[in-house]
Amino acid sequence: QVQLVESGGGLVQAGGSLRLSCAASGRSFSSYAMGWFRQAPGKEREFVAAITRSASSTYYSDSVKGRFTISRDNAEKTVYLQMNSLKPEDTAVYYCAAVYTAKTNKHYYTLSEYDYWGQGTQVTVSS
Repeated sequence: QVQLVESGGGLVQAGGSLRLSCAASGRSFSSYAMGWFRQAPGKEREFVAAITRSASSTYYSDSVKGRFTISRDNAEKTVYLQMNSLKPEDTAVYYCAAVYTAKTNKHYYTLSEYDYWGQGTQVTVSS
């Protein structure tokens, strides 16, 4: 089992940057593939980015590709989301998620595939 705590959200102007962190507790962090999702008011939670347990591969939604970067530090049990060139439409609560997997090089991008979720961190981008 793993517990996830996000941090790093806040208010930023359009064009600015933020880096979100997701700290995990529990054993075997390197056995979990990780993802970031977001949920804007009145909308469903949507996929943002994913990374394999080995960090060998990443995957992004079209809406953030080229602007966001997901990474992880297995020694620190932390996954990051670097967000650049932020837009007002990026405003949402951002959640990290984890899925236990034996597949070293597989990433996951649907909500139902993930077993564990953090509490979320608010990101607000002003125009």
